[in-house]
Amino acid sequence: MIIRIIGQGQYRVPGRLFDDLNAIDNRIVGFVQSGNENEYKKGLADLIGLVIREGTMLSGEELVESDVIVPPADMTLDEARQVFTGTGIFQG
Repeated sequence: MIIRIIGQGQYRVPGRLFDDLNAIDNRIVGFVQSGNENEYKKGLADLIGLVIREGTMLSGEELVESDVIVPPADMTLDEARQVFTGTGIFQG
């Protein structure tokens, strides 16, 4: 699975992490819906951290379509309300 973190590049992430990433994503949706900014920011940092720790960064020359696009860590709660809706950014 290819995941792009806006402003940080693309990562090849093992498919075995999908359920973990999706669970974090679902928690983020709940935090955004309830307006819990602190937990939203922690959740987004956890999501980004897992991708970076477990993924392999692709070189800048490698052009690959992203399966998932993760917003930057500094996305505001108001901006997140437009991104983290329904089932979130991980579909499935």
